[in-house]
Amino acid sequence: MFGVWGRSDAVHLAYLGIYALQHRGQESAGIALVKAGDRAEIIGRSGMGLVSDVFTPEAMERLQRCDAIAAIGHNRYSTTGGSIACNSQPLIESFIDGQVAVAHNGNLVNAQVLRAMFERDGHLFHTTSDTEVMIHLLASPEQQRAPDPLAATLRRAHGAFSVAFLFPDRIEAARDPWGWRPLVLGELEAGEPVVASETVALDVVGARFMREVEPGEIVTLSDDGVSSRTFSEPARSRAHCVFEHVYFANPASDVFGQNVQLVRERLGETLAREAPVDADYVMPMPDSGRSAANGYARESGIPYREGIVPNRYVGRTFIKPTQEERIAAVKLKLNIVHQIVGGRRLVVVDDSIVRGTTMRVKMQQIRDAGAREIHLRISCPPLRHPCHFGVDFATREQLIAHGKSVDQIRDFLGVDSLHYLSLDGMLSCLKHPSEHYCTACWTGEYRMDVEHPTTEEVVSSQHKMW
Repeated sequence: MFGVWGRSDAVHLAYLGIYALQHRGQESAGIALVKAGDRAEIIGRSGMGLVSDVFTPEAMERLQRCDAIAAIGHNRYSTTGGSIACNSQPLIESFIDGQVAVAHNGNLVNAQVLRAMFERDGHLFHTTSDTEVMIHLLASPEQQRAPDPLAATLRRAHGAFSVAFLFPDRIEAARDPWGWRPLVLGELEAGEPVVASETVALDVVGARFMREVEPGEIVTLSDDGVSSRTFSEPARSRAHCVFEHVYFANPASDVFGQNVQLVRERLGETLAREAPVDADYVMPMPDSGRSAANGYARESGIPYREGIVPNRYVGRTFIKPTQEERIAAVKLKLNIVHQIVGGRRLVVVDDSIVRGTTMRVKMQQIRDAGAREIHLRISCPPLRHPCHFGVDFATREQLIAHGKSVDQIRDFLGVDSLHYLSLDGMLSCLKHPSEHYCTACWTGEYRMDVEHPTTEEVVSSQHKMW
């Protein structure tokens, strides 16, 4: 997600911003903009595919002719609602007070409850996405009568959200009270404000990092500059998603106050201390295991070699929407260097194992290339519980570690040994106290009631559940 206000090249900057954030979603892409003129109007373009697929040179030329003064952009990775065109973002809608476009990163745990309530009242939905629920909340008479309609809306949205609302006269960017997903504020050379999911997008457009948007905060970007207000007290203990550091975020980004690359190297170093093994080479599973493999090799003293070469034109396999696509992508993506792998004892390092089926294909490719031993090392604990806050493993049945021992997983994958980084080892690599991180996918301990969501406003007492 990316947003910029007050620039004549806003569309171009939004394009660069979401291109830099392509790793956060590969199913669809979109840009909404405020068209300059006597009557400001929000228009946009979105579609299925990568940023470069949706925003061809011809499409960009048409958008840039609109003389935009502001824009928000989004890459979609579906966690609620299918991977279909109507769910691509930003969503653009009209309501009694005008127009709004919304781009959302995260997942609302009470979206279905809210949607059912609105549908009973006769509301029509155009998508199956939880993001559209926010628009219905904002447009509802109850919220519109509130002194601050957006704040009232966000207090009824429970779960993870870093979100940008584009209005004809401003951008409102907000982050949930728990701070699950990252959201940062930047400033361009002439002082124009920018918001983005990660700092890497600020770097690409030449913006200076100013600060993180705080949990429970709304930041307004407009012709008057930047202003801030809170819609909720921040939760007493944050719930930063550790999976951002383990896998999701770009290594060049600073997330939750730490550089992702350096955290991943520390994870690998800690893993080497916890799970040493005699081997000829340490080898990363590209690309997500590379940083941790570097750390493992440095700590263990085992030579680092790249014996698995990725095809750069195949996207991130974990976030493909179907299992068949993930397996096909793995076979296309990885090419084994037989001269390096053949006859060697290998430590293969990856960031995580989710479903296990694509990892099994990877290990078989390495075995077929003649590896003598495969010692698989994973830089996070076993994923045993579903995520309800923005990562797509929504059921226990999807997770290979649920109901299986490490030895059973090792046998299924066909490797000689398997070791996961311990929870304490992982948390020791992070800057903040352990209670400020969400570890629910490893421990099953959720910060809010995900089984019985409510439509009521978030109140400070709910923040004391931890």
